[in-house]
Amino acid sequence: MSNVKALPLLEPEAPEAVVPCCPPLTERPFTAEEAERTARMFKALGDPVRLRLFSAVASHAGGEACVCDISDVGVSQPTVSHHLKKLKEAGLLTSERRGTWVYYRVEPSVVAAMGQILGGLG
Repeated sequence: MSNVKALPLLEPEAPEAVVPCCPPLTERPFTAEEAERTARMFKALGDPVRLRLFSAVASHAGGEACVCDISDVGVSQPTVSHHLKKLKEAGLLTSERRGTWVYYRVEPSVVAAMGQILGGLG
């Protein structure tokens, strides 16, 4: 008798199915919860090193970057890891370990949500 159990496969969500965290700023005032989520995202990007890391991942070929490819931002490796952790906690990045390296990806839905939040300005 085998102890192996088949698990159902989950289909990845289509980008169209992603609901942004918050409405555009010009649509209506944020709820307290929406303001908290949005503030976490923008606070995480308010640090120049984090913004550089986020930009490096977002602009990297294939839409993902190995930590080994984006570490040259003028701070030590432990500091890079700290900033990447903060970006992940804010929901701006996801990561996947492959062997000894960690690969980071910007969530497309996050970029779309940020664009929608700011879209009504200007």
